[in-house]
Amino acid sequence: MSISASGQVVLAQYARITRRRMFFMAALVLVVLLALLADLCTGPSGLTVAQIWSAVVGDETTSRSTAVIIWQIRLPTALMALLVGTALSLAGAEMQTILDNPLASPFTLGISAAAALGAALMMVLGVGVLPLPVDMSVAGNAFLFAFLCTLLLQFITSKVKGGPEVLVLFGIALVFSFNALLALLQFVASADALQQLVFWSMGSLGRATWPAIAIVFAVVCITLPFSFRACWQMNALRMGEERARSYGIDVARLRFYSLLRVSLLAGAAVAFTGTIGFVGLVGPHIARMLIGEDHRFFLPASALAGALMMIGASIASKAIIPGVLLPIGIVTSLVGLPIFFVLIFRRWSKG
Repeated sequence: MSISASGQVVLAQYARITRRRMFFMAALVLVVLLALLADLCTGPSGLTVAQIWSAVVGDETTSRSTAVIIWQIRLPTALMALLVGTALSLAGAEMQTILDNPLASPFTLGISAAAALGAALMMVLGVGVLPLPVDMSVAGNAFLFAFLCTLLLQFITSKVKGGPEVLVLFGIALVFSFNALLALLQFVASADALQQLVFWSMGSLGRATWPAIAIVFAVVCITLPFSFRACWQMNALRMGEERARSYGIDVARLRFYSLLRVSLLAGAAVAFTGTIGFVGLVGPHIARMLIGEDHRFFLPASALAGALMMIGASIASKAIIPGVLLPIGIVTSLVGLPIFFVLIFRRWSKG
């Protein structure tokens, strides 16, 4: 069957847009890899790229001190930054779609606040909810509380009629509730526990270990296929709930499983690095500006943009004050806030 002239024009435009998106995706991958290399090269030891490569490939000529720096400090930190940025930005991208809210992120619904409360219970009171080793109890508490927060939101919204606006309102209420309980724990905490809790709440990559990296990597690998599988449904949802339902999509079911993935991603990220802001909010906006709203490209681009933000923040945390490692949460806020303002002004300037 022949295609009309107007149809050929549409197909040509679609092909051009797809090529443009693929170009930006490839560029993001390349920039992330270069940033990862720069992160490995950044630090007080002053290692060269050749020394780092020799240590990574296990060259016998590599000194023991260099191997320890790379394998025990720099490489775990860089990989954790990549994975946490991927998890938080992917979670933010899904939330902004299912809630139809450009300001949505894992912090909006209280998921990160719940994780912080769970971690504080172990730090201050020594209460471990899960039967885990002591060194994993803080992460276990944070992960479980993030998941329970999602289940609570789903239960509440199932009992109350309303759309995403109701879900956001309950999320804001939970944020204030969890923060109040967290402040209460800070009030009764000992000096040592309070110092640990404050440092954890600022976010840090200093606790990155290979077992922790394996857990976050597993969570990201498990959730990614399900996120990509829901791309077409999310594209339909962007046209409105009524339109999505007319296509046979169960919007409530889509929203539930999406929030479940968000809780897994945010819980795993916050459990090992603490509270990190703006990555889940700004990363999807950067991807949307480059790629557009097609979730086949938007979701992976959001993951890459979040990874790039976190790696860049990791580099900055080591470079801003030589010899001092700043908390990563402070850096992401300082870097993310101007970027967010630029995105807002760009949107306003376009009318």
